[in-house]
Amino acid sequence: MSKRPDSGRRKPLALLVASVTSVAFLFGTSTGAAGPTPAPAAQPGPTYVYRVPAPLGQKAQDLLTRGFDVLEQRDGNDLFVLGSQDVLGQLRTAGFAPAIESVMEAPQWAPPPVSARALDVNETYYGGYHTLSAHFAHLDQVASQHSNLATVVDYGDSWKKTQGAGGYDLKAICITKKNAGDCERRTDAPKPRFFVMGQLHAREITTGDMAWRWIDHLVNGYGTDSQVTSLLDSTEVWVVPIANPDGVEIVQSGGDSPKLQRKNADNANGKCTSSGQSGIDLNRNTGSHFGGTGTSTNPCNETYRGPSADSEAETKALESLWRSIYPDKRAPGDTAPAAADTRGVVISMHSYSNLVLFPWGWSTADTGNDAPLRAMGKEMARLAGGWRYGQPGEVLYNAAGATDDWVYDDLGVASFVWEIGAQSGSCSGFLPAYSCQASTHWPKVKQMLLYAAGKAAAPYK
Repeated sequence: MSKRPDSGRRKPLALLVASVTSVAFLFGTSTGAAGPTPAPAAQPGPTYVYRVPAPLGQKAQDLLTRGFDVLEQRDGNDLFVLGSQDVLGQLRTAGFAPAIESVMEAPQWAPPPVSARALDVNETYYGGYHTLSAHFAHLDQVASQHSNLATVVDYGDSWKKTQGAGGYDLKAICITKKNAGDCERRTDAPKPRFFVMGQLHAREITTGDMAWRWIDHLVNGYGTDSQVTSLLDSTEVWVVPIANPDGVEIVQSGGDSPKLQRKNADNANGKCTSSGQSGIDLNRNTGSHFGGTGTSTNPCNETYRGPSADSEAETKALESLWRSIYPDKRAPGDTAPAAADTRGVVISMHSYSNLVLFPWGWSTADTGNDAPLRAMGKEMARLAGGWRYGQPGEVLYNAAGATDDWVYDDLGVASFVWEIGAQSGSCSGFLPAYSCQASTHWPKVKQMLLYAAGKAAAPYK
């Protein structure tokens, strides 16, 4: 049966200068960095956004397969590609008919100074976004000040740390009204678990900020907010605010002109310069239909899937964490449903396009739990004020190896991706002004998170 989301076609886009990256050069007011700062590198420029006719189906998948930096947005039959001047010719050679949507001049920038403080919860860059140092200090501060609620969990190491080249611990925080057995890495936990993560794609800085605000909303609201109190009395909430810290280190090294690093920092398979970013796309690297549609074998492409399934330290660590806190409740096979008594919901926050997505991403075939996933997606989209919702291939494009597919595929847990932020306007794009987080994004995302967390006990019933 063919299904399509209720919401209609998006209005034509305005110029994407503000909605993609040039806001980075207009609104930044403060700088800061955590840990070792990468050496300065030449900024490519100017950078272009190309509008490319690529209807849903084969044309869209062909664009992705060729490894262009296809943005997570669609306008009718058109997709959008980020790239240098050379990309125009590459698109034409590949048989597409691109048009220049906007031009972003190369920024003038200097790397921010390395902080003299080991961990400073107040350290920010680009007008208020928290650095890695601040995020890690925040987790420790929350666990210290709310020891009856919060536990910090070290679940692995970033790629750079595994190579002895700096890098970071991978950290989660578990928040609940603690009783015996809570927040342990066990699959028979007494409470259902709601899991949310940000900045798997490093340049999507809205998502790290949403994770920070969610943590604070929970610990500050317990005992005073009846909805939060009821949630934490009955549910474990797990948050990974920064799933790709090596990539975020590159992003924040640009200070008031954040770098648009999408991937992790693993350059073992190719050191890329002007031809593209080094690293692996962590949202194409999982073992769920690895190597399928929407992935690239070119190490310098933005959707480079890596040399093998689950090759990356960050991917393996996340999968190990999920397997240690959720039981496997789904039989093998693409059409097998998860058991009706499956507990848990996992949200991976991305930006942008105001979308709620659910499996399958590798195909438009239905999962065995399509109806409840679709119903939840519809309600999340409503709470957000009218976002689009559906499988990726229904509203955007298909892509294999994503974390949401893996969570459902391997464990049967209800899994979603949120693309936070409009396609155009003053608070759109990868790098909105920091004021947009409080004024525009958080009021919507808070309601979506509370709803999704409340479904963790029985998402399929």
